[in-house]
Amino acid sequence: MNHPTLPVVGSRLSEPPRLVSRRQMLHTAACGFGGLALHGIYNGQAQAASGLLAARAPEQAPRAKRVIFLFMSGGPSQLDLFDPKPLIEKNHGQTVDVPVDVNQLSVGVEKYLAMGSIAPVRPRGESGMMISDLMPQVASVADELCLLRGLYTDNRAHAPASLQFHTGTVTDALPSMGSWINYGLGTENEDLPGFVTIHPPSDTRLCASSFLPAAYQGTPVNASASSSEPAIENLQDPQIQPEVQRRRLDFLQRINQRLLDRVETDSQMEGIIESFELAFRMQAETPKLVDFSSESPETLELYGINDNPTARNGRACLLARRLSEAGVRFVQVTMEGWDHHGNILKALPNSCGGADRPIAGLIKDLKRRGLLEDTLVLWSGEFGRTPWSQDLSGTSPIDTHGREHQQESFCAWMAGGGVKPGFTYGATDDFGYQPIEGKIHLHDLHATMLHLLGVDHEQLTYRHAGRDFRLTDVYGKVVDEILV
Repeated sequence: MNHPTLPVVGSRLSEPPRLVSRRQMLHTAACGFGGLALHGIYNGQAQAASGLLAARAPEQAPRAKRVIFLFMSGGPSQLDLFDPKPLIEKNHGQTVDVPVDVNQLSVGVEKYLAMGSIAPVRPRGESGMMISDLMPQVASVADELCLLRGLYTDNRAHAPASLQFHTGTVTDALPSMGSWINYGLGTENEDLPGFVTIHPPSDTRLCASSFLPAAYQGTPVNASASSSEPAIENLQDPQIQPEVQRRRLDFLQRINQRLLDRVETDSQMEGIIESFELAFRMQAETPKLVDFSSESPETLELYGINDNPTARNGRACLLARRLSEAGVRFVQVTMEGWDHHGNILKALPNSCGGADRPIAGLIKDLKRRGLLEDTLVLWSGEFGRTPWSQDLSGTSPIDTHGREHQQESFCAWMAGGGVKPGFTYGATDDFGYQPIEGKIHLHDLHATMLHLLGVDHEQLTYRHAGRDFRLTDVYGKVVDEILV
């Protein structure tokens, strides 16, 4: 699925007649399309997105049409939430011999002090899926989830691990998975971007398009309840009328188009031209999506929007549903605060308390609206946490300890979009360190996600710097065992 460069929105300055290439002819024929945007806004006409963002049919029948990625930044503890270990519980507070070469582990004797789950982790629903008491609302939708217990990645530091989860690499600034999906499938709504990141992470590489055209990058959105914080920065200028904005944009687009015609190929310039047009159209569509006044009190309660601990994440999850329902292909919601190196006994319940109801509310709301069937929801952090404790002071009691990073194994879950509901896949050793069944590398997770969207991960490529790139690099296999 290596798309040719597509015609872009825009018009061109008048020039003397001259011979033109086929490419230039297509650009010229497209002139004036940008001017239709304002007309479409005023008259409510629904038109298919054109150019780089045009919706494209997948190569095979998709199980999912869209993705909502819930990113728990910092690394949630799988042992405390989804994967309890009787050996660790039995030896809580005692030194445990690890079943691997200790040279593979970080230095520090205190890190081999077994630390049991801080709250009971029990079987839930008809499936018996193991979920902590810290997430009772998520536990109530256990039979909708597909729990992955054997996930692993390649780096134990936050920045490279997060980069790999989002882009497939620990080092290079490559396109994020939302950008790849936007590039491969386009948007279903011409007035909205194909990739939106709600409360975006501070590392912009995690939602960037890199060498893909700029139109495919994530659009940052703020879901704060404060009127002083606009949902999208710099989207509207209340001092300028739309007609004036349109004339200014047309002038700028003609200049950009003339430059593009001169250099003949510039994917970033094409992306900029398309992005400017999209931003103009978004001025009419976005305010309706971030306005929750049409939602019922029961829905607001479902997401916990009126309660302080859950308000921020609740608004983010409800906005994710509204964006997905409106045709946004990939929506990411980032929830910070899962990096529990110390005092996990108090810190983890706080993190769960702010996320549990909004996340479960999203699953319930998607299902009752008939959206869960073709919406793939992915929940994960960049890695997990160790089954031994971490004492940052070296002398404190175990009740104040936290957990170190662990990339060797961690848990994630998926829901809807063609995965088996109420299904647990994979297992770790008795110590909770190495996967012994159902190992899934991040490349496999990415390959499976694309497969559910009807895209072959080996065919979704983009030519850059003399070679074809893809989200899964030269790796990845679809995990057929978790598919319906």
